[in-house]
Amino acid sequence: MTRGAARGIVTCVAVGLLAALGAAGASATTFAPATPEPARAGAEIAGGSSLPTGSAAVLGKTMGWVYPPLLLKGLAFLVVPPDQMAAFTAIISRESSWNVFAVNPSSGAYGLAQALPAEKMSAEGVDWFFNPLTQLRWAYKYMNKRYGSPNAAWDFWQQHHWY
Repeated sequence: MTRGAARGIVTCVAVGLLAALGAAGASATTFAPATPEPARAGAEIAGGSSLPTGSAAVLGKTMGWVYPPLLLKGLAFLVVPPDQMAAFTAIISRESSWNVFAVNPSSGAYGLAQALPAEKMSAEGVDWFFNPLTQLRWAYKYMNKRYGSPNAAWDFWQQHHWY
């Protein structure tokens, strides 16, 4: 089995687990970070565009798609090495409170890692708007590319309160 096929299977299983938990009535704590807030129709994003009313972010909020943070942290272990997990978790907790659909109303940053512009996450998959595993993979690669590791990204975040 190729690495790409294995990743596809893991993604399908993870999304299936998320869907099953949602269907079983699983819920998460209410999203209430200091700056980002849930997506809303017409929320402005980078470049002056906006999230359309029918976007996955708005649809997810409207349909009550709330992925439990504990499950999302478990999914992160599929992507992030154990020695980087504490730093990765600290950043995602502060950026989005583990809300897949988080939108910062002033900058337009979107998702778990608050990507800006949000469309950058499409490099990891066309399902970036709603798939937490896609967002987690993008976040991990971003932290590695820009800072060298999640640990280094967390060091930067602690000094600047952004990354």
